[in-house]
Amino acid sequence: SELIAWVKWARHCRIPVFVELQRKIMRHKDHILNTIELGVTNARIEATNNKIKLLIRKAYGFRDVDSMIDMVLLYCSDLKIPLPNRNRVKYA
Repeated sequence: SELIAWVKWARHCRIPVFVELQRKIMRHKDHILNTIELGVTNARIEATNNKIKLLIRKAYGFRDVDSMIDMVLLYCSDLKIPLPNRNRVKYA
């Protein structure tokens, strides 16, 4: 593959940054190839983690941890709760 060919070149290269990069690539080669082959990344997990961190900051004033956990579960789920007076038909 092109990745392996580049790694072979970089291994014998005299540019220290490329040598270090090829070492990192070889350390994580299986993960990199799986990501390319399967098209799966950890972006969704990172996005969910970011949402949770934001909610925890917003939940600073909650009285107990259970309320904060409920808020995180509600926000991260696909559950849509209709709020009263939100679906009114507007007349012109």
